[in-house]
Amino acid sequence: MIDFLERAADRLEVAADQQRTADVYSKDPAAWARDKLGEHFWSKQVQIAESVRDNRLTAVQSCHGTGKSFTVSRLTAWWLDIHPPGEARVVTTAPTGDQVKAILWSEINGAFAKAQARGNPFIGRVNETEWKLDKRLLAFGRKPSDYNPHAFQGIHAKYVLVILDEACGINKQFWTAANAIATGEHCRIVAVGNPDDPGSYFARACASGRWNVIRISAFDSPNFTDELVPDDVRPMLVSQAYVDDMKAEFGEQSPTFISKVLGEFPSDADDGVVRLSAIRACAQPRDAAPEQGGPVELGVDLGAGGDETCIRERRGPLVGREWRTREKDSAKVVAKILEAIRETGASAVKVDSIGIGWGVVGSLREKREQGLHTADILGVNVSEKSTKPERFARLRSQIWWEIGRQLSEDGAWDLSQLDEDDRERLVTQLTAPKYALDSSGRIVVEPKEDTKKRIGRSPDNADALLLAFYAAPGGIAEAMDYLRAYQNAAQPPSAA
Repeated sequence: MIDFLERAADRLEVAADQQRTADVYSKDPAAWARDKLGEHFWSKQVQIAESVRDNRLTAVQSCHGTGKSFTVSRLTAWWLDIHPPGEARVVTTAPTGDQVKAILWSEINGAFAKAQARGNPFIGRVNETEWKLDKRLLAFGRKPSDYNPHAFQGIHAKYVLVILDEACGINKQFWTAANAIATGEHCRIVAVGNPDDPGSYFARACASGRWNVIRISAFDSPNFTDELVPDDVRPMLVSQAYVDDMKAEFGEQSPTFISKVLGEFPSDADDGVVRLSAIRACAQPRDAAPEQGGPVELGVDLGAGGDETCIRERRGPLVGREWRTREKDSAKVVAKILEAIRETGASAVKVDSIGIGWGVVGSLREKREQGLHTADILGVNVSEKSTKPERFARLRSQIWWEIGRQLSEDGAWDLSQLDEDDRERLVTQLTAPKYALDSSGRIVVEPKEDTKKRIGRSPDNADALLLAFYAAPGGIAEAMDYLRAYQNAAQPPSAA
């Protein structure tokens, strides 16, 4: 009997010690990370963790390279570790399944393995996107169907933590679902992401006044502030070299620099031809590649002065590959275009015919007659009168407005398959040109040279893309009709 009582007393003491430890760590998540995982939280990571501790709603709008996804992965483990087994749940989501697995849950698996290696194992077991204790699901990562608003229903626990990773790409219905499962006094929601889309629900949440908002600029990083951090942490954080590269590539006034370096939401310019929020919606990542259909065509903007020659591909509504060259020899430029025709099987090539353009157009037509390709070659002089002279003085203004602006507003083209650098270059260039009204009330898009002076680079890539979507002889209306029909139909209409 005495032995039994002693063992019972020992168990009670162990339980009391565990509770005291949990109480300490629940108040100090940074100490938990240090003791459990041997990891260091720098000041902004501490701020995020303590906000989740103290606030029901936390929004983190951050530049690249600050460890925001790393932080919420540790908060997943912290949340389950400080609460009684089985009483806490963590739900994570991101715009695509790949983002769920490759970013946040990869970090969660890393934390689980590190704790085990240090002799401080967490309860249960972890796989690619789930954390289980026996048969009970403690945490999971999902990318529910965009058309299933009930995906998160049925999740109940005293302590629920919801993590919205890459929050700009998560649509409103899942923010609503997150609120529905985190209604209790001890529940929390944390949204983290790069603030690149002013039209997103993430932007609305950050501006609502209901969320505790934490903004992280590159210049908050220990690499700029000289905050003391372990030697192995500093190389993982955003650096001066990254900031310099972004400044050189996109310019300090670009939406890309504002969001990915300064950690701020860029705004839709009142006098901008293409709205940033509209083009961002066309670039949202998707779980599966969309079916390709419709015409395969190329647009070519020929370099002048020190500018590049840019070639862009479109496949139906999909914005495709690019080819760039600074070659000034027209024969070599023609060879580059032929290379793109061969690689894509393009049926039509639209070439900016101003300046050396007519010579390039003539050479490409000769190459067709020689049997070197089968594409139709169209020279487009954007300085000509528009097909709607009562609304646009020149064709360039009409193309920028009715293709660049309208396709973006309609969501009728798709930039989701581009790699990040290419996408950001296009977004920067598409949103750069401004417009005004002339004395007759017609829309006038500023000359390319004015755009170049303001942003420090020519929007050649964007001009080539607009030419790829330009249609003739039916003109712009034909392109718009095709793309709208393609978007709304199971099978694309004829592109004839």
